[in-house]
Amino acid sequence: MIVQQILKGKPTAGVITVKPGTSVAAAAQVLSENRIGSVVISTDGKQCAGILSERDIVRELGKRGPTCMSDKVEEMMTKIIETCGLSDQSESVLERMTEGRFRHMPVMDDGAMIGIITIGDVVKARLTELAMEKDALQGMIMGH
Repeated sequence: MIVQQILKGKPTAGVITVKPGTSVAAAAQVLSENRIGSVVISTDGKQCAGILSERDIVRELGKRGPTCMSDKVEEMMTKIIETCGLSDQSESVLERMTEGRFRHMPVMDDGAMIGIITIGDVVKARLTELAMEKDALQGMIMGH
């Protein structure tokens, strides 16, 4: 399955972003309100300056305590972002996420961010593919 098909299966399109200069506390509120695990830092909603995840926030809370919540997102975000394209295969995306130990990947098209996929989205797509392959093989074995 390709990334484009995975995006079509998601309930909502687009990417939730916050602007540089946003406090970590405000970003955490965006995460909570939208029930998402990461937020992209972007000035225009099309370019990805960084990504801030729940794990990033919890890691800093554990190190420094609640004072880190007044930091700006760009002080805590991951700045080097792995992205994928619409035609990338789910297997390669899953491998990159697993090897890089991250769970969220912006999807780019013509230099603009058009969506975000999670490791859960990719695993769900792979399980669907495997179920279809299993059904097709069972059909062939049984002569259907």
